[in-house]
Amino acid sequence: MTTAQTAVETIQREMTAFARRARASAGRMHPELSLVSYTLLGHLEERGGCRATDLAAHYALDKSTVSRQVAALERAGLIERRLDPEDHRVQVLHLTEAGQGILAQVTRSRRAAFQEQLADWPEADLVRFAGYLERYNAGTSTGSADD
Repeated sequence: MTTAQTAVETIQREMTAFARRARASAGRMHPELSLVSYTLLGHLEERGGCRATDLAAHYALDKSTVSRQVAALERAGLIERRLDPEDHRVQVLHLTEAGQGILAQVTRSRRAAFQEQLADWPEADLVRFAGYLERYNAGTSTGSADD
């Protein structure tokens, strides 16, 4: 096995471990909010709302999967549907005030956890790591680790 092949296997193993930790920590930070729910709420906030079909397309998920997630978020009072002002046939998903609050709370908790985990890293390593992650995610079809 070449050095590059070994490195790729190590990257795959470590990214899988990272994803598992991210899912577990999401549950600890807010028991009602899974990593998938957090990701969808973050996308809605970033976009200022969007259609459920846009979420499915962005994350390359089946529409029924997104529909179940959206229904759960609606039942929890974290998102709501509004008619698109330009096309009244289309419903756009938006965060509710409660959704904004929970998303902000979880975002703060996650940011603090990352800052704690990376506190001993030299600034140059942080900048390099951030650049590598951006480069890696730019090369993916969805840019999401939730797929």
